[in-house]
Amino acid sequence: MSETEAVTEEKVEEQVSETSSEDPTETAEATPESSETATESVVEATTQTKKEGKEKWGIAHIYSSYNNTIIHMTDLTGAETAAISSGGRHVNADRYQSSPFAAMKAANAVVDAAKAKGFTALHIKVRAVGGVGSRVPGPGAQAAIRALARGGFKIGRIDDVTPIPHDTTRKKGGKRGRRV
Repeated sequence: MSETEAVTEEKVEEQVSETSSEDPTETAEATPESSETATESVVEATTQTKKEGKEKWGIAHIYSSYNNTIIHMTDLTGAETAAISSGGRHVNADRYQSSPFAAMKAANAVVDAAKAKGFTALHIKVRAVGGVGSRVPGPGAQAAIRALARGGFKIGRIDDVTPIPHDTTRKKGGKRGRRV
């Protein structure tokens, strides 16, 4: 056996003893052919033991009407607010509050605040006006979801939580409607 083979064999002994529970005496008797397989197993063991940090889940509540888009980020229990942003904070004119651009800017503000608090994954709850109003989310909902996904969060569930009445709830205006 030459000096170079002995040196590589000693390096393998050190790596195997650090990463696995094998006895160093078993690897000392290894041949040069088995030392190559030992290094391969060391590489496999190190890739398998790498684990990402624990995920911190949050809930993004997106309220989207035809007048505004509000994004409210909470922890899993919903008790603590992590971040909140409205479309009206990011545009000047009232008519642009519900636009996809304003919703995207609001979502980016929420992403920055949530990343600072350590959130890595989100469940999304989309809500429209509901009740006697519109049951279809406004134009900013889809843009807000897309911006949250592009922010680097892992997306869990996307739920529609629009309140829908199950009784004889009536629109305002009375029996004869709104008289102009």
